[in-house]
Amino acid sequence: MATNEILPPPDQRLAFFRGFLRNPQQVGSVIPSSRFLERRVVQCARVEDAPVVVELGPGTGGTTRALLRAMEPGSTLLCIEINATFATFIQRIPDPRLRVFAGSAEHLGDALAAWKLQQPAAIVSGIPFSTMPVAVARRVLRAAETAMAPGGRFVAYQVRSRVHTLGTEVFGAAAMEVELLNIPPMRIYQWCKANGGRGKAPR
Repeated sequence: MATNEILPPPDQRLAFFRGFLRNPQQVGSVIPSSRFLERRVVQCARVEDAPVVVELGPGTGGTTRALLRAMEPGSTLLCIEINATFATFIQRIPDPRLRVFAGSAEHLGDALAAWKLQQPAAIVSGIPFSTMPVAVARRVLRAAETAMAPGGRFVAYQVRSRVHTLGTEVFGAAAMEVELLNIPPMRIYQWCKANGGRGKAPR
């Protein structure tokens, strides 16, 4: 496990708030995730032994840093961020395992190909499925299911339940837990991709 502490930039919360004001459909909250939520998401995704991990919508990088702290030295984290300002924040994180793709999560397959990465064993998503067009949300989920390795885990932390409804169409049944030590409280949905392609609720 990597042991280097990666500190967030001092203006992270202000940048996150400004991003929400500019485009609330792309940013799901007015403040970044709490460390309690970050820790829970990392545990659910089980990234400690994943050669490749993908993060969709990293924002200003709080969860990104938590993922990197848990990942092995030889692993790779690919972050896909549509907000150009947030993508710049992620690129400033000094970690050689990090790759950043500035664009839509719909193009997950293209991002993996651009960096010549294998299928991810875990995909973590903080993008707000409840505020994006349903057609776009379905494309993102299908892209994740197609890209993910058999046995891989898809973890989405959300305020609302739309991702559960749409994700069930793609992955099958989900497991869900709630992190109350976050503003607002956050639901964490989890799926595991079966060898046959369709997912199942992880144990």
